[in-house]
Amino acid sequence: MGQFLKLTVLVTVLVLTTVGTAYSGSFNEEFDLTWGEHRGKIFSGGKMLSLSLDRVSGSGFKSKKEYLFGRIDMQLKLVAGNSAGTVTAYYLSSEGPTHDEIDFEFLGNETGKPYVLHTNVFAQGKGNREQQFYLWFDPTKNFHTYSLVWRPQHIIFMVDNVPIRVFNNAEQLGVPFPKKQPMRIYSSLWNADDWATRGGLVKTDWSKAPFTAYYRGFNAAACTVSSGSSFCDPKFRSTFADGESQVPNELNAYGRRRLRWVQKYFMIYDYCSDLKRFPQGFPPECRRSRV
Repeated sequence: MGQFLKLTVLVTVLVLTTVGTAYSGSFNEEFDLTWGEHRGKIFSGGKMLSLSLDRVSGSGFKSKKEYLFGRIDMQLKLVAGNSAGTVTAYYLSSEGPTHDEIDFEFLGNETGKPYVLHTNVFAQGKGNREQQFYLWFDPTKNFHTYSLVWRPQHIIFMVDNVPIRVFNNAEQLGVPFPKKQPMRIYSSLWNADDWATRGGLVKTDWSKAPFTAYYRGFNAAACTVSSGSSFCDPKFRSTFADGESQVPNELNAYGRRRLRWVQKYFMIYDYCSDLKRFPQGFPPECRRSRV
């Protein structure tokens, strides 16, 4: 499928003083284990990472670098068996009360029932832009690639190179869009049985602990920010030589068909369709929520 979906990214960056390369490979070089003590582990020479959750604590990590636009890929194999009550979060985020954030959250479920993939976008501290999906495969059996493509004009959520969601820049409608705050990559595995599975009706079965998720195949074709300067992967900069008028390959005719397929058959919640939540009318960005 990757042969149809090549990386194409338009970049507008504050300052581009030096051109770098794509970052791929070692978790030791790219990430810090930030909490959970021994529950987070980097192994296989830095090529693999795992997070675990038990009754005492979960665990998490974050990237050493900050990013301002790019494509971020990570392969995950989620908690197997009875994962009800657990959440595996993988996201980009800045800091502070007006932070920006782009979320993948995987909500666990009872054995044999599907995970829910929860997505959200925060801009200037405001979120509440949720879309949720079932996946068309078992995410606990093998590794699958989850990608965030972040450009000034839109954000694309992708699973195994299939676009599942597009969040367009609607600043002309007065809707904030994350484009000024550099963000780090974060991931965590934690207990959220007060809401994660069937609204909190199904609790975590601690007899199944520890719960473990696995990571590999990190890649960032992106711009990084350090000491006020930006350094950008040439793959990320050069593929839009003709400017914004060029259609990115993720959203070419094939990509749009795949997007419609996912949204028709696997989307289970869209805030832009929730009349009970927005009886006075949908948020303005919902007018541009479809491709």
